[in-house]
Amino acid sequence: MSTIRLTKEFKFEMAHALKGYDGPCRHIHGHSYELWVTVIGTPLQNDSSPKNGMLVDFGDLKKIVRNTIVDSFDHALVLNRESADEFLPLKSEVFGKTILVDYQPTSENLLIDFASRLQPLMPANVKLHNLRLRETVTSYAEWFASDNL
Repeated sequence: MSTIRLTKEFKFEMAHALKGYDGPCRHIHGHSYELWVTVIGTPLQNDSSPKNGMLVDFGDLKKIVRNTIVDSFDHALVLNRESADEFLPLKSEVFGKTILVDYQPTSENLLIDFASRLQPLMPANVKLHNLRLRETVTSYAEWFASDNL
């Protein structure tokens, strides 16, 4: 049986700020993120299953990623926990959907976080292969499982 890679794309809006950064990204700003999730494995070979021939149902993969990543991070402000007092002095309702993380919220670190959240949720016959996070039209970061053994 052949090994197949399957990819699903997601889009979400998110704001962040980079604590101590020496450029304009030190200020709160937002991006229209695009996330590609690629899984790898062998398609199901079971004539009695309605999912025969599928590695994973696109709908099932969509639920996993939406519930774990997109629904949480969409329209959120993501800040390094160490900079929360600097950016949120008034604890204003304007920043109602705020996620405080223990890392600098760069695309690279977001991918590491996303991979750690998604890997344990993959079905038994499916492995997370890679993630790609596009932050701007011309810039993206990638995470590959094979690079992180």
